[in-house]
Amino acid sequence: MPAITVPDITVLPRIPEPDPTVSRERAVRSLTTAPHGLEGEGFPVRRAFAGVDLADIDPFVHMDQMGEVEYAPGEARGTAWHPHRGFETVTYIIDGTFEHSDSNGGGGVITNGDTQWMTAGAGILHIEKPPEALVASGGLFHGFQLWVNLPRTQKWASPRYQDLRAREVTMASSPDGGALLRIIAGEVAGHTGPGSTYTPMTLIHATLSPGARLSLPWRADYNALIYAMAGQGTVGAEARPIGTGQLAVFGPGDAITLAALPVQESRSPNLDVLILGGRPIGEPVAWMGPFVMNTREEVMQAVADYQAGRLGTIPAVMAVHNTPTTVVESGQPRNGETG
Repeated sequence: MPAITVPDITVLPRIPEPDPTVSRERAVRSLTTAPHGLEGEGFPVRRAFAGVDLADIDPFVHMDQMGEVEYAPGEARGTAWHPHRGFETVTYIIDGTFEHSDSNGGGGVITNGDTQWMTAGAGILHIEKPPEALVASGGLFHGFQLWVNLPRTQKWASPRYQDLRAREVTMASSPDGGALLRIIAGEVAGHTGPGSTYTPMTLIHATLSPGARLSLPWRADYNALIYAMAGQGTVGAEARPIGTGQLAVFGPGDAITLAALPVQESRSPNLDVLILGGRPIGEPVAWMGPFVMNTREEVMQAVADYQAGRLGTIPAVMAVHNTPTTVVESGQPRNGETG
């Protein structure tokens, strides 16, 4: 699991542990296991937020762990052209390579430790796929896609694209050097990641060595989630067990704690987690496929706008090889309003 690392973790700035006399440790509210599924053209995923109430993960609505999968030659898959409206997609690649193109002119290639942050806003078409070289050769692929909701006032923002290189990520460590933190967006203890977000939030990829413990200050007005992408450990002051493919949702407080078990499996020598949280938006959510709006009427309008070609046009050079598809995208289709 390369992502991005450093040869000497001791040279990194250290995140001080919260003062136990003034901080309130967050307890674990729920622990769920992500089911497996297939996305796009047969892409294996784990649905990280499946079975969790939207109110507990607000401002997020969906997250897929893509892979980890070792492709044979000719097996690599991506998605076809598809629309989005009303939210942001964050694609973080740990192993492998992915290409992105969209109808707003954004695009690029992301690989180990890179992130692409696409704000769909008022509407956009895009495609994600492995490069032809990876399809031909096969190889390891592992990454995440997170959907971040937008408040009503920003759902009609102009689309934008951020290309965040691994070298831009803010690196830090725990006081004893046992945990490496990659801060992709937001802030923790004064250290800020490069991602620019409409919705106030924090996103961190942390790697804990066997037996390491990590305690972080966490904004009291943010929710707090930890997803274990690999390895075994514990979360919360009560040290609840967590392992690969499980999501911990925390209750109120201003500090979160996790730890890696002293002995890990050889396939996953460390505990790797995504730590994320944000300020809840607290608005109604109407979600169907690739559209996340506030009302069912807005979702139906998004469908009509897509079918009428008002969400963007596939660039001519891409349309030769890729044709528009029906409304299909990562996520569980929802009708009506929830939350």
